[in-house]
This record gives sequence, C-alpha cells and structure tokens, in this order.
Amino acid sequence: MSTEPKQSGPLSGIRVLEMGGIGPGPFCAMLLADMGADVVRVEPPRAVEKGYELGGMITLPSRQFAIHRGRRSVGIDLKADEGKQVVSQLVEKMDVLLEGYRPGVMERMGLGPEALLERNPGLVYGRMTGYGQTGPMANDPGHDVNYLAMSGYLSMLGTKERPVTPPAGIADFGGGGMLLAVGLLSALVERSLSGQGQVVDAAMIDGASLFSVMTYSLLAHNLWRLDRASNIVDGGAPFYDVYRTQDGKWISVGAMEPKFFQVLLEVTGLREKYGEKQMDGRCWAEMRKDFTEIFLTRPRSEWDLAMEGVEACYAPVLGLDEISAHQHHQARGSFVTVDGLIQPAPAPRFSRTPGAVDRPPPHPGEHSLEVLADYGFAGSDIERLTAANVVKQAEPNKEGGRE
Repeated sequence: MSTEPKQSGPLSGIRVLEMGGIGPGPFCAMLLADMGADVVRVEPPRAVEKGYELGGMITLPSRQFAIHRGRRSVGIDLKADEGKQVVSQLVEKMDVLLEGYRPGVMERMGLGPEALLERNPGLVYGRMTGYGQTGPMANDPGHDVNYLAMSGYLSMLGTKERPVTPPAGIADFGGGGMLLAVGLLSALVERSLSGQGQVVDAAMIDGASLFSVMTYSLLAHNLWRLDRASNIVDGGAPFYDVYRTQDGKWISVGAMEPKFFQVLLEVTGLREKYGEKQMDGRCWAEMRKDFTEIFLTRPRSEWDLAMEGVEACYAPVLGLDEISAHQHHQARGSFVTVDGLIQPAPAPRFSRTPGAVDRPPPHPGEHSLEVLADYGFAGSDIERLTAANVVKQAEPNKEGGRE
C-alpha cells in the first residue's frame, strides 16, 4: 500500500491519532479513515508481539480485523516515559486524538487534554466511554448490554415476557462510535472558525438515550405504552412485525401507513377481512394469526417475488452470509472485499470526494518506522527508540508477531 497521504475522501488532509482499544473507538476511527483521514493507531508492544486480542478472549488475524481498516499502526510502549513523549510529539502535528480508556487513565500518563492542548491548542481531543467522564458510575466497567440497560433503550427491546439481548453494536457503535464521529467533526468545523481545539466527551449511554427521543414525545401524550410489544413499532401491531416462511426463513413487514397496509392485505388476500380494521386492537390477535399462517404457505423467495414492485413495506430478513449477494446491495456496491474479507463499504456516499478503503487492516506496529519518519522524527532518534524497545516495528512476514 502507498505511504503517501490519502487523496480521496472529504477528510483528506485531516490527521488522527487513535489510542488503540476495542469497540466504539476503533469504529469511529474506521469511519474517519473511510472518509479520507490519515489515521495512525497506537498499539502496545504486546499487540505487536502477540496480535490483536478481542476483550482478552479472541485472537484474530490482523488483516481480518475489518474495523481497523484504512489506517497505519505504530507500536509504542506507553509505560515508558519516552513512549509518552513520542505520543506527545506526534500530537503536535495531529488534528484529532481519540481515546477510549476509563476516565483518568490518559491524565495519569501525562497525556490528558490539558497537557496535550497546551502542546497543540488546535487539537480536537475525543473521549469515548460507556458512562461518561463524570458521575458515580464513570469508572464502572461495562459493555453494550449494560449501556443499553442504563439508557432505557433495552427496556423497549423484546417480548412481553422479557427484554432481549441484542447483538453488541447498538450502544457501542451506534450510540458510541457514530456519536463520537459527529462530535469530532462538529469540533473540527468550529475550529475552522475559532482556531481552537476542544474536548469531545462521548458516552455510550448518552448516544443510546438519544435513540429514544421520539418515544419520549409519544409517552408524554399517552401514545406509548411501557409494556414491551404493545405499540405499533415494537412488535405489538401485526402489520409491523417479522414472520417465518415455509422454508424456515423470515420476512419483515412494516405497513404502518393505511395505504401500505391496504397493499399488504391485497397481496396476502386479507383485504376483505381487515380492510377497515387496521387500528382495531381487538382484531390484532386474529390478524397476527392469519399473517402467520399465510406467510408459512410459501418460501421466502416466492414472497420476495410477490412483493416485488409493490408498496407493502416488505423486506426479507437477510442473514449475514447472504446480504452482500442481494441484488440491491450488488447494484449499489454496498460491500467491498479487502484481503479476501467481505465487509460493508464506506458510508455515507459523497458526490465529489468519495470515501474508500485504501489500506487493509494493519498488523500491529506495521508502520512504526514509516509513521515516525513521516511525522518528523530524526533517523537517529528512531533508531534509538527502536533499540530501546520504546517503539516496536512488526517483523516482516509475521502476523502480529507470529509466523
């Protein structure tokens, strides 16, 4: 891959230092890299030697960590004073720093916002945590399900009997990584006017809480029931739900508006029975039973054909192993293959400055020497730092330190 600065994407020319971590921080960094930012990821020596570990439980080949795509990696020992100095020196030429440690960790290393903004007053300093930088739970550990629980969003997911545990990502990536990206970009826009950097405090509970903003309006006017699966858009209504098909697959219908509901009834042959009864809750149990039985009469592929070109708010429930082959995603180029791994393409899309995946996920420490040279470190200093193991360069032809 080229070592030249990225030329494509709306963030071309923006320099980002990512303090290595897992979850929403790397997701945010991926979004910025997809949009053209030059992202440098800082890794500890252990990662250079052993490879990436996901939560201390799973180790994957470095090139298969799609969430790390598009950036360069440098190995730095942050336990060494000189390692911290290397980060401080890199920061002087960065536009953005993002970190996802618990509150106080960066400060204890001498790399907190106050110290780094003094060295680079235009720095946008992004902080990603679960519970925020302040408050009695600020230092508590947690994961996606905990942040969803604290935000109130988890209380709305599930059946009447119990909440369900969704796959991790709603709070982590949606409520965390995307929220941090919005914050960083907003701060960069403000910096273009004021010339000053600032700290962006993004908490996953805050982002997850924002998902419910419309629900609060409905709740205040008695248009939302707290009981799960009792509302139109939470599975309570039979015309907004998922159904199994004859071949054991699933389809979704979301025909809330009357005109779409009528089309759904027409295709399923139920218009005469329920044409005027969409909002009659007394009919919902029987309507759901009828939809359930009818959708079981055909395989999903036949329902796809029956619903093609009609406005019934219908879509098949695609599995991860089939989504990239769907004709709609194929037509839009919604997926890309990087080093043999199929993954979602950069989004959103730009008319003049399209984003791109211009580098595969790096091996930890793969670009240590290159990055330091690019950011103005003298050759003699690079040699000294590597000899002292303060900076670690991945060995050629090794996968995270392993053959």
